[in-house]
Amino acid sequence: MGVQGQAGLQKARVPQQEKKRIEALFGRYINRGQMKYLRAGHLDVLETQRQGVGFTDPYSGKRMYDCFTSAGSFNVSRHNAAVMQAMEEALDEWDMGSFGLMSEPKLALAQKLVSLAPGDLKKLFFASGGGDAIECAIKLARGATGRPGIIATIKAYHGHTGFALSANGKEHYRHYFEPLMPGFSFVPFNNLEAVKKIISKDTAAVLLEPVQGEAGIFPAREDFLKGLRALCDEYGALLIFDEIQTGFGRTGRLFACEHSGVIPDIMTVAKSLSGALFPNAAVFYRDIPRLVDFVEQHPDFHVCYGGGSDIGCRVSLKALEFLMENRVWENAERMGAKLKNALLELQRENPKVIKEVRGLGLMVGIEYGYEFMGPLMSDALAQRNVFAAYSGNAPQVMRFMPPITINEKEMDEVIAAIRAAIADMKRLLPIASIAAKVPGVVKLLNSERVQTSVFSFLRYFERSGGKA
Repeated sequence: MGVQGQAGLQKARVPQQEKKRIEALFGRYINRGQMKYLRAGHLDVLETQRQGVGFTDPYSGKRMYDCFTSAGSFNVSRHNAAVMQAMEEALDEWDMGSFGLMSEPKLALAQKLVSLAPGDLKKLFFASGGGDAIECAIKLARGATGRPGIIATIKAYHGHTGFALSANGKEHYRHYFEPLMPGFSFVPFNNLEAVKKIISKDTAAVLLEPVQGEAGIFPAREDFLKGLRALCDEYGALLIFDEIQTGFGRTGRLFACEHSGVIPDIMTVAKSLSGALFPNAAVFYRDIPRLVDFVEQHPDFHVCYGGGSDIGCRVSLKALEFLMENRVWENAERMGAKLKNALLELQRENPKVIKEVRGLGLMVGIEYGYEFMGPLMSDALAQRNVFAAYSGNAPQVMRFMPPITINEKEMDEVIAAIRAAIADMKRLLPIASIAAKVPGVVKLLNSERVQTSVFSFLRYFERSGGKA
């Protein structure tokens, strides 16, 4: 069901005064800075009537296409009826259960997952979420090898806790909390020569995303991944793939590593594993002696309460069943090609606005000429019923990651909205060109703090009756 045709799903409108009250309470009790950030990019929506490929913003009354999907969590759509039913049934029979104890839901999901995993990734741990899965993967690599070194990539994003935060490849996320975990070093993405210079017999693992998401949608080259596999084998290091955003069909394959045929030693999955209804994550590892022996000797090296819960496993099973029965990754490949081709055509027509288009499947990014265009495009798209967010590590890149169940008609409407938003951006080019010639102005405009303040003020002015 297309967003434009879902007027019947709209709830009663939220008056402006009520939305202001909600925003004030959010700022007071949760995060005032986040409220400013959301308002600046026209992302300050209230998600109601979440269904299919979008939701309703009750303040504006608009049905919105969700092209953010909480960084790829809603692969099988918002409020998937089959997955919702599975959760309701699970609540009738199960609770969370005790982590580490045997249960039918844990066993059923583990069997299903290893049957889908590529290569000999036939063992797994459960985790509570993406960051927790990365923690487990790094601990497993260090424990199994007895080595301290972890090589990660510049601009990588792996989470916000302990080991995961230490592996983030952008100083913005790390520097407030240093000193962090020792032993982490960073190389440019897709640069095999840089890895060759620092990998050694002290390297426990090389960790990367097959497609960098937060960095601005950068797919790894096949020769880079194959080169990493060879280097890890040569030095006895482990290769870890973070498939938390890319897994379960997002890139047009069930797992992104299938594009290259490179099998990692350890692979993390989360987000869409449970249909974005109940937290769940998993860490696959190869059925090889060095990994299996370590786990058998140290079965409690990583524990968590929420991972592999009985409710979560039942929900995850239904999400995987829906994914497999409908072969949703094939739709992601078709709709991703349609979107990417349309964006490449827009780039040819608007080379001064769009610098580059890149991605795999329905994990697609547009890079604009200036960083400040990211918040402007969020606003322009929101005006046309498309909810999209610019990358945290690269504000000049807009990510398009709709539910991979999106159909052709819905995709046509998203593309039409993008085309109209790009037309708005072209009108700003004369201003941008002038600003670019003034020393320091572009740097100022590209500052996230300046963007947040300026665009937040413009939104406030707009709501007060002015025309921004």
